Amino acid sequence: MDLAERVGAVAAEHAAEHDRDATFVAEAYAAMRENGYLALTVPKELGGLGATMRQACYAQAELARHDGATGLSVAMHTYLTLMQGYRRRKGAPDAEAVLRRIAAEGIVIATSGGSDWLWPTTTAVPTDTGYLVSGRKTFCSQSPGATVVATCAVLGEPGSGADVMHFSVPLAAPGVRIVETWDTLGMRGTASHDVVLEDVAIPADKISGHRPYGELGAPLLAATVHFAPIVGATYFGIAAGARDAAVTAASGGSRGSVPTAELPRVHRQVGLMDAKLRGAWWALMGALDELGEDYTAAPEALATVMVAKRQAVTEAIEVVNLAMDVMGGRSFFTRFGMERAYRDVRAGTFHPLTPEATLTYAGKLALGDPGVSE
Repeated sequence: MDLAERVGAVAAEHAAEHDRDATFVAEAYAAMRENGYLALTVPKELGGLGATMRQACYAQAELARHDGATGLSVAMHTYLTLMQGYRRRKGAPDAEAVLRRIAAEGIVIATSGGSDWLWPTTTAVPTDTGYLVSGRKTFCSQSPGATVVATCAVLGEPGSGADVMHFSVPLAAPGVRIVETWDTLGMRGTASHDVVLEDVAIPADKISGHRPYGELGAPLLAATVHFAPIVGATYFGIAAGARDAAVTAASGGSRGSVPTAELPRVHRQVGLMDAKLRGAWWALMGALDELGEDYTAAPEALATVMVAKRQAVTEAIEVVNLAMDVMGGRSFFTRFGMERAYRDVRAGTFHPLTPEATLTYAGKLALGDPGVSE
């Protein structure tokens, strides 16, 4: 959390500028490279800081208090690093080398998971040494600051029964280019541009996993079980920062001749914010307790962490709304930062599994159907 606070202080200095111009949070990434935050969850024996998923959630919540875009950007790298640690524990032969490179070389991993999800349109054509991959990926957060992108492609025509291959490719590889498309309502500093792949050569030994088209499969389960807590903690942090700003404003403000901090309505609103934040955090931490240390990325584990993420995201939106009510008309001014939190926190509803899809998925599992939710 100390590392996150120091990065957050740097991020906060430039947050308004990056939000206004939809430019990447480069200064925060420079700070993270300097203080080791990018290797936060790499095991100590491999050169990292050895943070657990629980510790990473605390750090992400602290970082997002200062700037949501920085928190969400690095969340994508952090959850993928956690996933590589999980793959290493499960015996994946390539995972340790990736973790060592994160610690020693400072590589940053981006992902196209939000656009690929279950039904990727990117295609792979077999060659003598591997595959040629072509397609376009959207929502590639932190792409200007990333080294590689973790992605997938369909072997042959997309459709039922097709094989989906998972792999990573350097953003500097021939045929890979970033197209700057990111001009959005919120999370503008994440620079989540499109990544285009045109006949990109992927060696056969770089394929890290397979799954059937339209199904979660082992690679996506491993990713999403680590994704949900980290991203949930990030949106929690945005809401916690908005709550703190509102309480500070109420402590020094007034409504007419009455100090804001003496109004019973404000007392209740602040109490409600705190109750919602506590419930959301308890959900995230409780999910990790249920998961345990020796977990397996299975459908039941996914439902556990996704329900917690849903709680964090939906409550975070409500907390930011309440914070704006407490602050009053000042919250409508850009310079106070509350309107950025209002926009940023809403991005949480679009990450798979969405809040509604989470309920459907959990319900299907409870009724004995381990299939996926559309």
